[in-house]
Amino acid sequence: MRSTSDRIRQAVSFELVGLLIAVPLFSWIFGHPLNEMGPLAILGATAATAWNYLFNLGFDHSLRQARGTPRKTVPIRIVHALLFETTLLLLLLPLFAWWLGITVLAALMMDLSFAAFYAVYAFAFTWIYDAMVPPGAGATAGGRI
Repeated sequence: MRSTSDRIRQAVSFELVGLLIAVPLFSWIFGHPLNEMGPLAILGATAATAWNYLFNLGFDHSLRQARGTPRKTVPIRIVHALLFETTLLLLLLPLFAWWLGITVLAALMMDLSFAAFYAVYAFAFTWIYDAMVPPGAGATAGGRI
């Protein structure tokens, strides 16, 4: 298991590296200047982090009330992930469209592109991070990429 400080370092590193890659990439792909995309990406990452906390808190309380436990089965985890992403999208979509002066449909396409990028990025980042900074004493020796 990782320590709290390591988890914080991993989360902060994930966000910073992701922003350093995504902002210039999506600025170029979608033709919006860095001074538009940068603050929007930072705002989106901050909102996603805050929403993650609030959503998970509410979801776990609801789950405990409905089932008597906050434990999640695989189907519940799938519903949880889909609900989180959908609600985050609904929260941020109007802001993205307004900020960039684009239609909601264009903002949806952009957001789906960000989601696809971050899915691949999360896979790669965690693999590389685990190889560079193996988990504590319980880690196996074969932590290479």
